[in-house]
Amino acid sequence: MRVTIRDLKNMKARGEKIAMITAYDYTSAMIVERAGIPIILVGDSLGHVIMGHDSTVPVTMADMIHHIQAVMRGTEKTHVVGDMPFMSYQADAADGVRNAGRLLKEGGCQSVKLEGGRPVADIVRKIVQAGIPVMGHLGLTPQAVNQLGGYRIQGRTTKAAVELIDDAKALEEAGAYALVLEGVPTQLAQMVTERLSIPTIGIGAGVHCDGQVQVFHDLLGLFDDFAPKHARKYANLSEVIQDAVSRYVSDVQARTFPNEKESFNMKPEVAQELTGQHFETV
Repeated sequence: MRVTIRDLKNMKARGEKIAMITAYDYTSAMIVERAGIPIILVGDSLGHVIMGHDSTVPVTMADMIHHIQAVMRGTEKTHVVGDMPFMSYQADAADGVRNAGRLLKEGGCQSVKLEGGRPVADIVRKIVQAGIPVMGHLGLTPQAVNQLGGYRIQGRTTKAAVELIDDAKALEEAGAYALVLEGVPTQLAQMVTERLSIPTIGIGAGVHCDGQVQVFHDLLGLFDDFAPKHARKYANLSEVIQDAVSRYVSDVQARTFPNEKESFNMKPEVAQELTGQHFETV
């Protein structure tokens, strides 16, 4: 049985920290589940690390469904959250409910995540009323990068901090089961966490959140285009992979790959029978 939203809320109640990570395909999802991750986010960050875009804005519903399906095939126990891409819910509540339903029905995930505070609270409420669990996302909201003027820390002024706290309360009241806090000061994240009964998941929001989320490619050192301050690199697989491929190229050029053990041989009698025969070419 998969981890449920009740399990995640109980983890907060027990003071047990929640580790969340992004995954975008069958293989990575299978690996992180084996490592004990309770919750996977199929994030629209795939626009950066998988598709090579400079923002998450171009990501489509079709992109998200495709990757959610792959992650679902690679997991059995992990709770999977599907990101709602840009303009899949902002226009009106009906669009939001319909597209959230598609992520569950076609993708197979157990809940959805969307960005924004009070302006989307009514949309969150309607999605939840339709029976679809919703994770909120406040602070640095990547889909609003053009409005924010870049990837900047949010909530640094008194006014901005109060607004973020009010947004968090509005999302909880609308029925969100958890909340991602991205790119906000540690003290503000702590204030939000203490004021909510639902779990907060931080990314660049300090240690006081109920959990943390990291991008698979950042954690493993696979993505070099951008290195966020908050991303701890637990491995440098980019160098490992580059070295492995470089050695493969050298072996092919030196004719040392494949060797005898890596090759398949014909039966001697067949080889002997074929030797010297003339074959016509078409």
